[in-house]
Amino acid sequence: MINIAKDIKQLVPSFKLGAILYHDIVIGESPQMLKGRFQLFLESLKLDAQQLSVSDHPGVQEWRKTFKALAMDPSRYRPSAEALLRRVYSGKDIGMINSAVDVNNFFSLQYGVPIGIYNAGPLTGDIEVRLGKAEDQYEGLNGRLMNMEAKLLSSDASGPFGSPIVDSKRTMTHDNVTSALQIVYLRPSMSTKEAGKLLAAIEKMFIQIHGGSSESFIIQ
Repeated sequence: MINIAKDIKQLVPSFKLGAILYHDIVIGESPQMLKGRFQLFLESLKLDAQQLSVSDHPGVQEWRKTFKALAMDPSRYRPSAEALLRRVYSGKDIGMINSAVDVNNFFSLQYGVPIGIYNAGPLTGDIEVRLGKAEDQYEGLNGRLMNMEAKLLSSDASGPFGSPIVDSKRTMTHDNVTSALQIVYLRPSMSTKEAGKLLAAIEKMFIQIHGGSSESFIIQ
């Protein structure tokens, strides 16, 4: 079960998440179909960068606003989708990591929302999306020890494992992962119908590439 903490709902009443649970999947190098589609999309973003700035993206605008409502500084701790988009707009490449992460990055850039993909194997008990406490920390995928106090995070019975800023090494995906949890940080203004369509699109591509089965939920 995934819950949103009451204080988040008080600060951002329309806060919502999408969650997709995948079973019996096979993660590996991304197929040429995804690589080609991703590359074409990146080229279109680089063309956009000639006329637009990162802050023009409605998803980026809304998540910066959401961070501020949660008393997080979006200029110091950028939402992951914004960090990706800034990288592309500055002419840098987005490296292909593995099929699960690459699907994540593709949709995160397309919709301007943070998306986390986690190895479901180490996760125990209920999951809560909440603001971090003084003792909350983890080793991030960036190799740094992340102090998560007062930052939006996802936590299971063993402690925090992810956030829309940077995720933890504890639940990173790799080739041996067969079950995964995907958390989509939906734009708060997005209707339930729009959210359902977005989750369906992500779920469809993920299953096409990785096989297995899935189930999805909107949490609000």
